[in-house]
Amino acid sequence: MTGPLPPVPHPIGIFPQFLAASPAGETLVLKEKILSLSGDSFDIKLANGTPILKVEGKVLSISGKKKVYDMSGRHLFSIGRELFHPVHTTFKVESVDGGKVVEVKNAWKFIGSKATATFTSHDGKAETLGMKGNFFDTTADITDETQGGIVVARVNRKLFTGKEIFFGQQTYGVQVAPGVDMALIAALCICLDEKNNERKLY
Repeated sequence: MTGPLPPVPHPIGIFPQFLAASPAGETLVLKEKILSLSGDSFDIKLANGTPILKVEGKVLSISGKKKVYDMSGRHLFSIGRELFHPVHTTFKVESVDGGKVVEVKNAWKFIGSKATATFTSHDGKAETLGMKGNFFDTTADITDETQGGIVVARVNRKLFTGKEIFFGQQTYGVQVAPGVDMALIAALCICLDEKNNERKLY
């Protein structure tokens, strides 16, 4: 297991109530296939088993959206596909009133993958998060491109063993640095996983 990520210089995110507050950061636990092709609903949990987000599953087709709620049932945001992007598959994170708050562009190569998320943080600062590495291999880093590429989250498929399975599927961990919005990182992972499922169809 890799060590904890260092704190970010300033808070990054859209939902301040979900900023990783522990000095060691937090680890999110997600299913191996976040989005099944038939759609499903599931909880996103911390490593200690505490659920923090509930996802209402839908396949992100032309009209489909996934809705994300906090554990009190309050709708936080939705994730959908943007149309008319022939070169890059593009997803959007929408606020409850339908406004776009995050844009996630995915570009795929024969080996590896690349994704970029752009948004305005809750403090008004424009942010760009990028992904380095192969999200679907062993590890990948999510970096803050506006801060010289510092690592704000790390996907690690070796954090959990076969006995640590949720919903009957293999799990993986996403380490989130102190001061980073866990809901935002979860949304980015959902977009990346949706793109992977789409690729498997062809």
